[in-house]
Amino acid sequence: MTSDYPPLPSPLLAAGALLATLAERAERPSLDSPAIDVMTDFTRVPAATIEPGATVAEANQFMIRRGVRSLMVVDPSLRVLGIITARDVLGEMPVKVAQERKVAFGEVQVRDVMTPAERLEAVSLEEVAAAKVGNVVATLERSGRQHTLVVEAALERGRRVPRVRGIFSITQIARELGIPIEGPPVGRTFAEVEAALR
Repeated sequence: MTSDYPPLPSPLLAAGALLATLAERAERPSLDSPAIDVMTDFTRVPAATIEPGATVAEANQFMIRRGVRSLMVVDPSLRVLGIITARDVLGEMPVKVAQERKVAFGEVQVRDVMTPAERLEAVSLEEVAAAKVGNVVATLERSGRQHTLVVEAALERGRRVPRVRGIFSITQIARELGIPIEGPPVGRTFAEVEAALR
């Protein structure tokens, strides 16, 4: 099979070779840049996902390990059930759920505090393709959310169904623009949240 492809020249590494690092774009995006430039595209970067039965503590640890502030909640066939954010797991909701159900805090599950899919706002990939970063920031500010999903139509068994193609994160946009964009505050640890509720 590979006989159709000649091997590439492979000389020895020269002494003193430097290691490449993540390079910034030649030009930092601005509010006038194409919106697609700051979208996390799940066809290029694997979505960070979690199952609804995981605990909020597991969700928090997974977010920390992945360096993200949200997880897509999916079933085994990758159907989107909702989204859980750092605000959801570090806010007061898990503590309230534990108190209402009279269960230990460690028993509160992702399904108990996530935003279900039917309550998630999403923008179409077609709209994003024609939008600027400023449009996305305005959309997030209007909704009061840290994230918004990007959807496209996909074919499944001969019918069109929505497919989550990507996500916009206000934190990611702020980092890429190099400017602070204020969002709602969240506690940093479960202990801080519990202390705030006392």
